[in-house]
Amino acid sequence: MDIPRKSAARQRRIRLAIYIVIGVIGAGGITWGLSRLKPAAPEVDGGTVWRDTVKRGPMDLQERGLGTLVPYDMQYVPAITNGRVAKRLVLAGTMVKTDTVLMVLSNPDLEQQTLNADWAVKQAESDYNSLKQQLQNQLYDQRATAATAKSDYLQSKLQADRDEQMAKLGLGPQLTADLSKAKEESDTVKSQIEADKVGVLEDSIKAQLVASEAKIEQLKALYQLQKNQLDSLQVRAGINGVLEELDVEVGQQVTPGTLLAKVADPNKLKAELKIAETQAKDIQLDQKAEVDTHNGIVPGHVIRIDPSVQNGTRTVDVQLDAPPPPGAVPDLSVDGTIEIEHLDNVLHVGRPAFGQEDSTVSLFKVSADGKDAVHVQVKLGRISVTEVEILQGLKEGDTVILSDMQRWDGFDRIRLD
Repeated sequence: MDIPRKSAARQRRIRLAIYIVIGVIGAGGITWGLSRLKPAAPEVDGGTVWRDTVKRGPMDLQERGLGTLVPYDMQYVPAITNGRVAKRLVLAGTMVKTDTVLMVLSNPDLEQQTLNADWAVKQAESDYNSLKQQLQNQLYDQRATAATAKSDYLQSKLQADRDEQMAKLGLGPQLTADLSKAKEESDTVKSQIEADKVGVLEDSIKAQLVASEAKIEQLKALYQLQKNQLDSLQVRAGINGVLEELDVEVGQQVTPGTLLAKVADPNKLKAELKIAETQAKDIQLDQKAEVDTHNGIVPGHVIRIDPSVQNGTRTVDVQLDAPPPPGAVPDLSVDGTIEIEHLDNVLHVGRPAFGQEDSTVSLFKVSADGKDAVHVQVKLGRISVTEVEILQGLKEGDTVILSDMQRWDGFDRIRLD
């Protein structure tokens, strides 16, 4: 029979121990090696990302905002007096002229007041004419009295001169001459008084007629006021343009100041743009602008900047420097672009999906073969609507991905399919 050798069994145990140790060391080494490997670069569909190439050259700093077209001339048509809407003659959207009647109001009390005011003017004019005739007759009577007094004075003077001559020649008594002289002096005073009365009466007549005329003018003004209010019951457009709104219904009672309608001139429009307050700081008057009406682009320039901020935006008015295209009407939504500054010979690229002015952002720079992209830190300068200035991190000719790549921020490299 065979007898096992103790040395052979011992050698097998040693070899087994060695294999186990080698296996443990190998497994540890593999584990350590795998832990040192970087994660595989994720694959990204290259057709779904937005790329742009860094360029050097001119760049326009611009700001963009949404807004609407509004008319320069907007005629707000209010009610002048109380009334009830009797008729609506024109519908919103209709072209109207200055004297086009939009609606008719009714007010019987105002009609009666206007009629009474008219009769008051006519009565005052009749009284004036009667007073004028009466005063004229008084003046004629006074002038006749003054003429008689003057005639008596002249006769007395002649009589006194004759009696004085007769007395000097001894052909008549001195007493008669003295009496004639006294009568002459009396008639002189009487003639002067009656002549003065004529002047006083003329001044009195003028004063009375002026007062009467003032009363007539007052009544005419009151009548004209009533007449204007009566005429205002026929509500007119006031300007040539388009009837934008008609805010009342037939049968509705209105009071003075109630807005009845709005009329706009469609040929004189401006754009009111809403610009974010953080972007509006560089906008100045007279800067060039373009307004996109979605049916054409119209050049313009800034004419007003609202100093107040509402809902995080400031209102900027842009005057159109050319006629608006067909279809441009008030309240039409538009896009506006304002040119802030023109830069020459700067490094720039399309504006990425994120990043603020004078900040540092991470972008993926595409390799020369277009198959990979690696993370780079890029310092941005001034930002425009569609472009951004590059200060550091890229050079002319580099291609970068401008899409939002935040989901791959944890990878230094990506593969582009």
